[in-house]
Amino acid sequence: MSDESPDELVFEGALRPESLDEFVGQEKVRTQLSVLLDAARMESRSPDHILLAGPPGLGKTTLAMIVAHAAQSPLRLTSGPGIKHTGDLAAILSSLQSGDTLFIDEIHRLHRSVEEMLYLAMEDYRIDIVVGKGPGATTVPLDIAPFTLVGATTRSGMLPAPLRDRFGFTAHLEYYEPEEIARIIRRSATLLGIELDAAGITELSKRSRGTPRIANRLLRRVRDYLVVNAADGTEKAVREALRVFDIDEHGLDRLDRAVLESLIDTFGGGPVGVSTLSSAVGEEKDTVESVVEPYLVRVGLVARTQRGRTATALAYTMLGRTKHSGL
Repeated sequence: MSDESPDELVFEGALRPESLDEFVGQEKVRTQLSVLLDAARMESRSPDHILLAGPPGLGKTTLAMIVAHAAQSPLRLTSGPGIKHTGDLAAILSSLQSGDTLFIDEIHRLHRSVEEMLYLAMEDYRIDIVVGKGPGATTVPLDIAPFTLVGATTRSGMLPAPLRDRFGFTAHLEYYEPEEIARIIRRSATLLGIELDAAGITELSKRSRGTPRIANRLLRRVRDYLVVNAADGTEKAVREALRVFDIDEHGLDRLDRAVLESLIDTFGGGPVGVSTLSSAVGEEKDTVESVVEPYLVRVGLVARTQRGRTATALAYTMLGRTKHSGL
């Protein structure tokens, strides 16, 4: 699920690297993709189908664009929820030219009938079109041009095995280290003409949750603050800018804190189901589960259990709450 505005998409697009050499971080994935793409180029064929798995904002769309650029092919972008019927997928696939790259974001959200059509397309470059209805319906096979499918998912466990097994390569993207985020911020600041000192970059990287998308978004907010206040890009200015935009020293924003406060104050620290927790903070379940929760779990503030989500002792300390005995 994407909550980005058109302006933010344009902003991020301007900062996207165009090659693996420019791409910062994910060293293992970069090495593996480099081998895959170089082999395809040397053998004059389309790269194998690629599945990119990992939390939002780590570079899955950027890597899909790099794959298409390396293959010197156009990139067609769509999403799982956007392909509602087999006819939608048939229209997309039949319009592809030989060697094109098709990117399906949130591929785990494809409808089952669409998945089944995609199996055949990925394996045999063919789809079956049903003509007519009822007893008189007939199936007409239609050949499609060889293509490379790049699928992106934040929930790889939700992918059915038949679909997952048809990808020739699966890349698991991990959260970035602070020094990698600092390199990304430094590169983005240079492209945008923003002057930040080393301490300011470090401060911004610490609050970016190991996620390039968040780092670039916060950089944009810092830029706004510096422009309005005619300030220099010092550590002090960065801290004040992030305070204005409600990002605390741990990188938590309003929704993160709302989830933690609800978990502790309303539900006694848990355990509580994610659907109930999402309703309590007035947010979509998918947003809490795929955007908020992974980071809170990663930094040790929330634990997943068989009975539901629970707040850790660190969460109580961070919020200045006292954990009562028996909770």
